[in-house]
Amino acid sequence: MRDVLYLEQIEQAEALLKPQRIEVLRQLAEPRTCTEVGAQLGQSPQRVYYHVKRLVEAGLVTQVSERKVRGISEGIYQAGARSYWLSPRLVGRIGGLRRAQDELSLGYLLDLMEEVQADIGALDRTAPELPSIGLSGEIHIRPEQRPEFLADLQSTLQELFTRYGGAEGDAFKLAVACYPKGDEK
Repeated sequence: MRDVLYLEQIEQAEALLKPQRIEVLRQLAEPRTCTEVGAQLGQSPQRVYYHVKRLVEAGLVTQVSERKVRGISEGIYQAGARSYWLSPRLVGRIGGLRRAQDELSLGYLLDLMEEVQADIGALDRTAPELPSIGLSGEIHIRPEQRPEFLADLQSTLQELFTRYGGAEGDAFKLAVACYPKGDEK
């Protein structure tokens, strides 16, 4: 089972985005039969099989084995991933996707996050090692300090790009996002 399955096909999204199928997927975190899932969800095995069949067709669930019960073959199924990411390209944005010119705009930030999500979704998670790093933190800047902060950030990143931006070695992508923190609830 993969950690994340990145969904880029509309058929996959349509198969996934039904409340009953999401519950079936949760039950299939471990290999189970439709009868076992049905018992957990209070549904008939036939109803569960209908949803499992659609999930299999979409590549979200796989049949991992089969067993005979009173002469009838019963499939044992498992979810294909622990998490599913829906490509923003499937949803799109009102007004169409266009690259915002202003690096300080929220539109540019949304485009950047979409690009990062697509890049991560395309990584080969079966590779023995995926060297990566994720950092997150919170800073507090007074309005009059914003221009200085942005200049410092740009200077620091430019120094890194200059120092490590050669043509040799493994290529890495660096994306930095800075946005206002929402109110905690």
